[in-house]
Amino acid sequence: MTTAKPHILPAIVVSQLAGGSLWFAGNAVLPDLQRSGGLPEAALGQITTAVLLGFIAGTLVYSWLAISDRYSPRKIFLISALLGALMNAATWFAGPDLWPLLILRFATGFFLAGIYPVGMKIAAGWFDRDLGKALGWLVSALVMGTALPHLIRALGHTLPWQSVMLSVSVIAASGGVLMYTLVPDGPHLRSGARFDPAAFATIFRSPDFRASAFGYFGHMWELYAFWAFVPAFLVAAGPQLLGGSREVSFWSFVVIAAGAAGCVAGGYASRRFGSARVAFAQLGTSGICCLLSPLAFALPYPAMLAFLVVWGITVAGDSPQFSALNAQNAPRDRVGSALTIVNCIGFAITIVSIQLLSAATALTGIQYLFVLVTPGPVLGLLALMHLVRKERETGGTA
Repeated sequence: MTTAKPHILPAIVVSQLAGGSLWFAGNAVLPDLQRSGGLPEAALGQITTAVLLGFIAGTLVYSWLAISDRYSPRKIFLISALLGALMNAATWFAGPDLWPLLILRFATGFFLAGIYPVGMKIAAGWFDRDLGKALGWLVSALVMGTALPHLIRALGHTLPWQSVMLSVSVIAASGGVLMYTLVPDGPHLRSGARFDPAAFATIFRSPDFRASAFGYFGHMWELYAFWAFVPAFLVAAGPQLLGGSREVSFWSFVVIAAGAAGCVAGGYASRRFGSARVAFAQLGTSGICCLLSPLAFALPYPAMLAFLVVWGITVAGDSPQFSALNAQNAPRDRVGSALTIVNCIGFAITIVSIQLLSAATALTGIQYLFVLVTPGPVLGLLALMHLVRKERETGGTA
């Protein structure tokens, strides 16, 4: 049995982190764009949605054409990272006009479909028995990458927004080069079946797969909505203490990046308690945070920040567990199609929740916004109970 060299996992993780930085680059500089271009408040939801729509479209195209099966995944990762970085950097020429910005964010999301899922496939080519642990590190890298533009904005608060976008593009392109240079195709690399939309009619017949998929849908209703609106929540909760965008960007980075610790810790905990129980505990905790979020405004500011960090840890920490559960419970003859369909539905649900919160900002205060996200975790927990009971009966993973 071939063992992965010690540098393989760190190289994949760093490459995934670098490529994932493209996700929220537009969100990190949005306040600058609103000041210079007069973008409306609704632009936050629109820019986030554009990336997610691009990712959904890219996932379907990459899967339909079986691109990562027909060509070396590391080459696909490199090309996608370079093209995604190019689309992100092109905002320099588009300026703060909304429609060109939305088109470029869509294109960036499209090429992210060749970074995040393909990075997972590269890892699966190297890690067979320890794939669960590797996924924990990989999803944590995605979380850190998502938060990274906020850190760049905080450290470079005196720089123009164009420099922040260029910095993110350079980081993403470097991640593609790193993956291609240091990570050859692994010994466990498998070809996947061609994407089959007809699988939609059969994959949800399995009670176990329904439970994991609907748990994941509840998780996705909350995750990206929380990430997108954390900066607005911070500004509304402590305007007297957060005197400028630098502090908002820094704490946005801390809160979002905290999810990386939840991913890694959850990965190790799942080896003892099982993925369903770990996902249930983390989704339940983040759901409670949704419900209690209005009360956070009454807390002293340090306590409110601690509350958000705990929320950040758990809102993303269950992601690797849902990935593992969906892979474990998908029909064996349609794993690729099942995972593609579930991921696309999950990101489509995210778009609905983001648009809901974006519309609600005109009707209610920011402090009540995340209460609208509570039904997602609640429904996800109800769906997961089937797999939690099964894990308890078997004394291990479902």
